[in-house]
Amino acid sequence: MSKASPSSKGICYLVGAGPGDPGLFTLRGKEVLEAADVVIYDYLSNPELLRFSKPEAERIYVGKKAKDHTLSQEGINKLIVQKTGEGKVVVRLKGGDPVLFGRGAEEAAELVDAGIRFELVPGVTSAIAGPAYAGIPVTHRSHTSQLTIFTGHEDPTKPESSLDYAKIAQADGTKVMLMGVERIGEIAAKLIEHGAKAGTPVALTRWATTGRQRTIEGTLETIAKVIKDTDFKAPAVCVIGTVVLERDKLNWFENRPLFGKRIVVTRTRQQAGVLSKNLAQLGADIIELPTIRIEPPKDLQAFGQLVMDCHTYDWIVFTSPNGVDHFFEMFYKLYNDARSIGGAKIAAIGPGTADKIKSFHLAVDLLPEEFVAEGLIKAFRKESVENLTMLWIRADETREIISKELSAMGAIVDEAVAYRTVPEDQNHDAILRFKEEGADVITFTSASTVEHFLNLKLPLPAGLKIASIGPVTSKAIKKAGLKIDIEAKDSTIAGLVAAIEKHYAK
Repeated sequence: MSKASPSSKGICYLVGAGPGDPGLFTLRGKEVLEAADVVIYDYLSNPELLRFSKPEAERIYVGKKAKDHTLSQEGINKLIVQKTGEGKVVVRLKGGDPVLFGRGAEEAAELVDAGIRFELVPGVTSAIAGPAYAGIPVTHRSHTSQLTIFTGHEDPTKPESSLDYAKIAQADGTKVMLMGVERIGEIAAKLIEHGAKAGTPVALTRWATTGRQRTIEGTLETIAKVIKDTDFKAPAVCVIGTVVLERDKLNWFENRPLFGKRIVVTRTRQQAGVLSKNLAQLGADIIELPTIRIEPPKDLQAFGQLVMDCHTYDWIVFTSPNGVDHFFEMFYKLYNDARSIGGAKIAAIGPGTADKIKSFHLAVDLLPEEFVAEGLIKAFRKESVENLTMLWIRADETREIISKELSAMGAIVDEAVAYRTVPEDQNHDAILRFKEEGADVITFTSASTVEHFLNLKLPLPAGLKIASIGPVTSKAIKKAGLKIDIEAKDSTIAGLVAAIEKHYAK
């Protein structure tokens, strides 16, 4: 069959998604993912990476697990050829590295035969990253300078195994096996049969580099029993060799303060990242289950008119980072010069809101000691606000305390509804995981996240602890008849993270 000349329209990037930790995704991978019209991703690709893609990009899940294939390999091949052939930029996102037991070469060949341009974007392989996150260096001067990587899952249509167990067993150095957890007993027996020492140390790491990571240890002789006794499941990477002994000293990832704690983040999808990242850096396994999303106000014209007149006010008051974003989004549609904001002073309810204001290169003139509405009112009592005009940038459903109290002080307050919160309805995978795996902690960062989570009517797992960002959110939690186990001292994301860490440090 003759090959067609590569088409100038459309290109498919075969991208390694890395082992799971989004921090190990490559810059080149992020670059092409941001440009993609279509993202075709598999089971081992961390869904968090999809955040890098355009909101309008088509996302197609083609995950394959043992005996559970969303789409056959032949179907995947046809899909990437079809989508790229339509002149689109396609990213085929594959766990780990696309050509290390990833069938990326086969998919590339299909594209070549179809006359379609492609590019391979290597990824960090779990064969090295997985052991490293378990505290196991695959090479070490005191142990070995040789590494053998093999797969425990071969093409089931082949009449016989292509693995030479004798050569693997007798090879010096570390052996790393990808896939094949269900066959480890058989494989270990084969290696012993062909000369490997039965007492050779073995470690398996499941969901390596993520908050779900779990590691077990044994020897070639005992590892099958350890797997059975601990009900250990795939996906996992297996390390065979004396380098496993270094784990006692080098186990850095699993020793972090929140390791093994599964924490639910209920913030909006756009805002969840900061809280999730901070908790994950402490070792937590994160389930992002946003209960709300932010949408424009119902009366966008009225909001726009108030923003247009912002330069006529003495004060502009911001009570959330969302309000800041929506204000300046509208402001820069109306003006092209930051000086058009005039001489208005700016107040922020807390450091998160203040940081967002500063990101637009504006200073904050008033920041309360307590980061709640009552704290802001207390701070304004120290100012002379009588007969001053104030523009309060707020959400659709917000307590009226700021307007009421400022007006009582003699200020003239206009309220600009910048956004509204509505229930998030794109949470199927997160809800399923919450139901199946449960959680140790659920975090709430506003009264609306509490309200909308309870509207989901999900059963709360036994022992679930509730963490609140501060008194206003806590009031909504208590009103719902729930017990608060953790409350931030400072009503900020950093304060919430610190409170959770302190709780478990006890």
